[in-house]
Amino acid sequence: MRIAQVSPYSLTLPGGVQAQVLGLGRALRKLGHDVRVLGPCDGPPPEPGVVPLGSSIPLAANGSVAPIAPDVSAVLRTVRALRDEGFEIVHIHEPLVPGPSATALVVADAPIVATFHRAGRSNAYSAFMPITRYAVRRVAIRCAVSEDARRTAEEALGGTYLVVFNGIEVDRFAKAPPAPTGDHPTIFFLGRHEPRKGLEVLLQAMPALGPDVRLWVAGDGPQTAVLHERVSGDPRIEWLGRVTDIDVAARLAGADVFCAPSLGGESFGVVLLEAMAARTPIVASDLPGYRRVVRPGLDALLVPPGDVEALGSALRSVLTEAAVRTRLTDAGAERAETFSMDLLAQRYLDIYAQALAQAGRRKRRR
Repeated sequence: MRIAQVSPYSLTLPGGVQAQVLGLGRALRKLGHDVRVLGPCDGPPPEPGVVPLGSSIPLAANGSVAPIAPDVSAVLRTVRALRDEGFEIVHIHEPLVPGPSATALVVADAPIVATFHRAGRSNAYSAFMPITRYAVRRVAIRCAVSEDARRTAEEALGGTYLVVFNGIEVDRFAKAPPAPTGDHPTIFFLGRHEPRKGLEVLLQAMPALGPDVRLWVAGDGPQTAVLHERVSGDPRIEWLGRVTDIDVAARLAGADVFCAPSLGGESFGVVLLEAMAARTPIVASDLPGYRRVVRPGLDALLVPPGDVEALGSALRSVLTEAAVRTRLTDAGAERAETFSMDLLAQRYLDIYAQALAQAGRRKRRR
């Protein structure tokens, strides 16, 4: 089958949607399918099979910054790729985001499968309600990555949605060589440095964790300079900046605990699955999106968002109690297998077959 995977966000920049699009493309190719990933790229394509559609611009969205390409040149490249490649299925991620995704929604000739990732209020859904409701009628099958994402799309657009959870490439994390910690108990944080990701809460918890505990802080964002300055005298904290996918896997494998202290806005905790696949214990905020991934007390320790004392206590428990670490890592590794990208690819192949069957029935009726 010849399949297009369309990303609205730059494929050369880190992000949850981009990781899903690229990972799903690789898994589908392993199963023998011809897959092209279409999306913006700020630089050379990150891997074979990617069709670059131009550079991105940052747009504030959902408390974060989305690297999208809404310009005319990206739209024209999208139209050209869809018309020249002869795709049998066009799978659009975040179909209402301006740029390649919204363009594909309008111009694709092949049956369309759309996956909605966003959870929470969307200005785009609201501002262009009549247009968006009309446009999504072109979608054969609508999917959402979580119940929260399903509700967001359903309330704004109507229609019905299949909940198809995100996946991870389990072996990439399970077999990653661990980054060295220097025999210090080490916490790993990965995320954009913005209020909703809760890095400030984690930094406030560090003084109570003892002089031997180290913290790796990956990523950057609008709070980086302020937070770095605030803890600049603490030698236990290492600021890594942006890290590659290979570095992420190595840091997860090497860390003694992964901490996700987010305050909200999480539709689905893919990074928690990655940590579980790497056999790294998790301490995270008790959010609905994270509960879709982990079972509290079994796969991870969950604490109230923003509670510095509770976060510190949970981190100490994982760092000092071997029985807790073993329980979390054993259960987490088993849990991660149920979210493998290979299983997700098989699920989407079934959905693609349904979309093609629907298209065939419509042609026969004509």
